[in-house]
Amino acid sequence: MIELILKKRHGIEHSREDLEQIISGSVSGDIPDYQLSAWLMATCFQGMSPQETADLTNAMAQSGDMLDLSALNNTVDKHSTGGVGDKTSLVLAPLLAACGATVAKMSGRGLGHTGGTVDKLESIPNFKSELSDDAFIRQAQSVGVVITGQSKDLAPADGKLYGLRDVTGTVESMPLIASSIMSKKLASGAKSMVLDVKVGTGAFMKNLDDARELAKAMVDTGKRNGRNMRAIISDMNQPLGFAIGNASEVNEAIACLKGENIPDLRELSIVLAYEVLDAAGISKSKEEIATLLDNGTAFEKFIAWVEAQGSSGSSLENGLELAGQTHVIKAKSSGTLQSIDTLAVGNAVKLLGGGRQQKTDILDLGVGIHLHAKVGSELSKGDVLMEVFHNSKGLEAALNSLESACVIGDASFAELPLVYERLS
Repeated sequence: MIELILKKRHGIEHSREDLEQIISGSVSGDIPDYQLSAWLMATCFQGMSPQETADLTNAMAQSGDMLDLSALNNTVDKHSTGGVGDKTSLVLAPLLAACGATVAKMSGRGLGHTGGTVDKLESIPNFKSELSDDAFIRQAQSVGVVITGQSKDLAPADGKLYGLRDVTGTVESMPLIASSIMSKKLASGAKSMVLDVKVGTGAFMKNLDDARELAKAMVDTGKRNGRNMRAIISDMNQPLGFAIGNASEVNEAIACLKGENIPDLRELSIVLAYEVLDAAGISKSKEEIATLLDNGTAFEKFIAWVEAQGSSGSSLENGLELAGQTHVIKAKSSGTLQSIDTLAVGNAVKLLGGGRQQKTDILDLGVGIHLHAKVGSELSKGDVLMEVFHNSKGLEAALNSLESACVIGDASFAELPLVYERLS
């Protein structure tokens, strides 16, 4: 191992065998943490070539279980780097199934200020987020969509390396970030995938250059490992849609699936669907995809999906129940809504009990925030900016987080694009 540390310290490219040895030793415990940490620091300083990144990713993916989706047709997946109000998976999964693709994926839970798809789905009464392997494949074949919690041991090497990166100052290395994300996507088995790389105040990537570098690294890594890849860079300088919070986001996703025009959520879902279908060789125009939202086909697929996983479609007819108490935040002046501190909004929902400080925390799925204005809205003093749904817990701290989240002014306003770039 010391030879491999020195090799990387001097900027010499690792072979595939080098990286397989490092990953194997990290999982088995044969390589001590201090040597892994030294190698991570050398990698952080020297970087990796595209082929090194791809080989590292493959070795990490192979370190644990690999989902076998070979019995399924047109398997597609989507990954978001995380944001606030990002419920696109709830819209995209049934929409893609309605287009003839198969969505069979394991999703994560929320941690920090970003929500998790599984938590949102579990706000639907009786939804089963754990299925046997046979039931998982059968549902994918019969319905075209199945999403469960991550029950398998996918890419355990990533958990090992990430834990060390977190305490050694080596998190911010683009090859290590890309391999961390893509190792789990490779292990998840889908042949074609689209990456939604978020950029802005509520995203991990705060500027466009970093977002572009990460997107390129992940697309290249996927292609070198035999996947059909697409990526977009999308805005996270304000929450996506109007609803933030688990049950609230399910309600908004259902509204979008019923054809209601929630502009940014609808547009982003159609763009992501188009890109991953194109990667999979399924020819659908954006207009054809939009029609499946408007004519109820995607919503019917959503109902078939949640019923297959234990829920009743009738439980969704009037929307999911939200927390019983509300508090409104009003504009203190007139003018144009210049910006929303997206991170502060996400943290406020967490403080109300809708997000986790630790993985073991129990969520209050009904709490959340509903925006009444988006960036660029013209406001009068006293207009409602946002409505907070709560059960008293954490309200004062949440309101403190939201106190200065919205900036209203008279400056000229340049609208930000929802999608900055597309990569293939």
